[in-house]
Amino acid sequence: MRVKLFFILCAALLNFYAEALAAEKPPRPNFVFLLVDDLRWNALGFMGDKVVKTPNLDRLATRSLVFDNCFVTTSICSVSRASFFTGQWMRRHGIEDFAKGLNGVAWDNTYPAQLRTAGFRTGFIGKYGVGTPQETAAKAAAFDYWKGLPGQAGEFIEKDDPTRTHKTARFGNEALEFLGGCTKENLFCLSISFNAVHARDGKPREFEPDPRDEELYKDVTIPVPKLATDEAFRRLPESVQKSEGRKRWGWRFDTAEKAQRILRDYYRLITGVDREVGRIMAELEKRGLSGNTVIIFTADNGFALGDRGMADKWFMYEEDIRVPCFVFDPRLPKSAQGRRSQAMVLNVDFAPTMLELAGVPLPGTMQGRSLVPHLKGQPPKDWRTEFFYEHHSVAARIPMSEGVRTERWKYLRWIAETPVKEEFYDLKADPSEERNLINDEKHAALLGELRGKWERYKVELK
Repeated sequence: MRVKLFFILCAALLNFYAEALAAEKPPRPNFVFLLVDDLRWNALGFMGDKVVKTPNLDRLATRSLVFDNCFVTTSICSVSRASFFTGQWMRRHGIEDFAKGLNGVAWDNTYPAQLRTAGFRTGFIGKYGVGTPQETAAKAAAFDYWKGLPGQAGEFIEKDDPTRTHKTARFGNEALEFLGGCTKENLFCLSISFNAVHARDGKPREFEPDPRDEELYKDVTIPVPKLATDEAFRRLPESVQKSEGRKRWGWRFDTAEKAQRILRDYYRLITGVDREVGRIMAELEKRGLSGNTVIIFTADNGFALGDRGMADKWFMYEEDIRVPCFVFDPRLPKSAQGRRSQAMVLNVDFAPTMLELAGVPLPGTMQGRSLVPHLKGQPPKDWRTEFFYEHHSVAARIPMSEGVRTERWKYLRWIAETPVKEEFYDLKADPSEERNLINDEKHAALLGELRGKWERYKVELK
């Protein structure tokens, strides 16, 4: 009798501890994934900008884990967006241009498809940007709520819209509509892809803001980047000097007056995005969803605002490949919120992160790594300290490049040049990348090591 009673007590204790552990495990969260187009990494208040007004993002960042070293593996819209969806480098997902889309098994292994299969209500709003307009339209069947747009998602203010509603505000309205169909009982994942702050290339006013923001920054002189100089331009390879980046610099930055007009509009667009983030946060709160909704904020590319006599992105310089990023998980204890991380984070990491938080197994095709250990304050000891960069798109106008960036060093190779051209920088001593050490014999061994890494990554990442 005593033996039987002992086993009954043991079973009861085991059941009690199992229930206690289950109670400690946080519930699966909802997701709001906010992607801004061509957003320079430091053009936000929480990233150090003293001019731009981003109160909602700044406030949210103080409750988040901010990743100060977040990068894209290819700095161009279609390729980077495919990497966000798939968690893969370009050489695996194969999206090198604006025509090829993600279909079949490739789409089935994306984070929206995986979450939908797992029971999440999925929505997409804004610039889809992967594949043809026909393929974009067909993606409506892949989501429960679809407001995706092809290409650059049209004008910021459409000519036939009598309300003159800015696209940023329209996307915010659609986000509130999606959230209106959400309940506490059903999980959701909403991806919002703003087409701000991407220029309407070649238009009379490329960065047209919301009419409500016309007065912002009008009396402010916005500082130009340190490297917006002729000297920095002359250091570039000839093919880069003659590239699309220089052509667009002529559209935007070839005079001080023009540069200020562009910078003010660029900042106005950023503030417009911030306003919609505030509205989304308020709606989550209103509907009782804020306590279980993870919010991820980042950008698909960096952006050159005249740096090195260039405009736009594409190249492996810091202003092009670095993006802002934070992850807000309200389920974490307050002691784990409001932190900053120096870990090297990539656009391929966000799909694995969402799937792990949702309790969904990661497809074997994903190459990124989940950020969940960082969110818990337990960064892995084997976390990456380097990454491979590649850009092969629009080769007729944008010189192709590849390279390796470590925590301290950067090796950049212009792969279509004959003879080959290389750049090599010590980012600790020279964070602006002004002194090319490629011919410095003191670093010959390290240069050889980085060339070897470049060769290996080309094979390993396929």
